Amino acid sequence: MKVAIVKLSSLGDVIHALPVARALRRARPHAQITWIVEAREYAILRDHPDLDRVIPVDTRRWRRLMRRPAGAREVWDKVGRLRRHVRLAGFEVALDLQGLIKSGLLTAYTGARVRIGFSRPYCRERLNVLFTNRRVTPPPTAVHVVEQYLALLGPLDITAGPPEFHLPAWPAAEEKMDAALAEAGLRTGDRVVALNPGAGWPEKQWPVERFRALAERFSAEADTRVLLLWGPDEREMANAIGAGLSRPAVLAPPTDLHELAAVLRRVSLLVAGDTGPLHLAAALGTPALGLHGPTRAERNGPYGPRCRGLQSPDGTMGGLSADTVFGAARDLLARSAVR
Repeated sequence: MKVAIVKLSSLGDVIHALPVARALRRARPHAQITWIVEAREYAILRDHPDLDRVIPVDTRRWRRLMRRPAGAREVWDKVGRLRRHVRLAGFEVALDLQGLIKSGLLTAYTGARVRIGFSRPYCRERLNVLFTNRRVTPPPTAVHVVEQYLALLGPLDITAGPPEFHLPAWPAAEEKMDAALAEAGLRTGDRVVALNPGAGWPEKQWPVERFRALAERFSAEADTRVLLLWGPDEREMANAIGAGLSRPAVLAPPTDLHELAAVLRRVSLLVAGDTGPLHLAAALGTPALGLHGPTRAERNGPYGPRCRGLQSPDGTMGGLSADTVFGAARDLLARSAVR
């Protein structure tokens, strides 16, 4: 059986979908499994043992090209080549986990006889149902998006067990980050609390001054080191959090996705908003505390027994106080320490 998984972005959503590939591989060990993903998220799936092939697409670049006078023709040519490429793969089944019009089009491009997607209320863009012919309504027990994705395996008569995230280590990245963190003064065995202030959009960012208050609380504890993570355009926020702490925090080195995973394997706890690094930490088995305002923690929080999603009472990130977050983080650290 040749199966295409269509889950394009973002990083956190792709990570939430990983248990689908794992369940497919376990239930159909001889299936040929291909994942169609955005170019920016491609790295997390490259050489993944549950996948036979990964096809990157760059719809973000296509949108930029469309703003140019000759861009529409170039995009049309790229889409045509992609369509032929995907159709020639001979897929029998396609799973659309995205629920958008663009993911629906890619699902249709596969030419698969069985095209599985969500029923209309669960699609992010409801016209997505035009491109699927097996539409699934997740059961009421499937509250978290991870569980909702797994429900799409129902038409294939696959009943998934507990979700499994399977992210192998990348040795070169592990060695590089071990050396970088050691040079920064972090020893193996240190209790490290990592803070990640960035988020995909401003409404999901916890205020920098509250991250700084949280960092100060942890800096005051003799057995805890604070590590500040940052991504593109986020270094200024990380520097502001670390400025003037009673005990200096460690600024993480710049990382790609594999190196970020290596860092997250080393930390004792990650505190972050609803963003890719939060869900990457959870998938790796690292204790993770998610800070949620406009997104629902019960649906979008970090998934796993060592994780917790903390929901703002008023739906804004400003509704979470530093005291509340510190208390939840300490509880999560204590519970993780006794496992």
